[in-house]
Amino acid sequence: MKDKTIDYCLRATWQAVMKMYNEQAAEYDVTMAVGFALLSIDPEEGTPSTALGPRMGMEATSLSRTLKTMEEKGLIERKPNPADGRGVLIHLTEFGLEKRNFSKNRVVTFNDAVRGNISEEKINNFYEVIETINDLIQNRRVFNQKETAIK
Repeated sequence: MKDKTIDYCLRATWQAVMKMYNEQAAEYDVTMAVGFALLSIDPEEGTPSTALGPRMGMEATSLSRTLKTMEEKGLIERKPNPADGRGVLIHLTEFGLEKRNFSKNRVVTFNDAVRGNISEEKINNFYEVIETINDLIQNRRVFNQKETAIK
C-alpha cells in the first residue's frame, strides 16, 4: 500500500474492518453499528441518548434509526433520566447485555490478533500517526478556510 494515498489506505482498511465485523455480527443477527452502539452504552447506569451520537461519531438521523432498530429487537429500552426530566437514558436489556458481551469479545479478539502480529513500537507509531492526522483535521491545518472559500 506504500504507493497509495494516505486517505485511500485509511478508507480501504476501515472498509475491511467493517466488513469483518459485519460478517461476525450477521451470525448473531446484528450489525457493526448496533454492536458499536451496544459498546457505547454504559451497562450499569445507561447513557443519555444525546451523548451517544458524539461518542459514536454518528449523525442524529443515523443514530435514531439504529436506536429504533435496537429497541425493536429488544436490545435497549428508553427510560426517563432522573437527573434531567426532559432527557432519556438508553439502558441495555438482558438480551442487549448478551449481545454487548459478544461484541466486546469480537473487538478484544481483533485487537489481540493485531497486537500479536505487530510490535508494540509499531502500534505506538500507528497511534501517533492517527493522533497527528486527527489533530491536523480538527485544527483545520490541512485546508485553511480562506483557501476553501475562494474555490
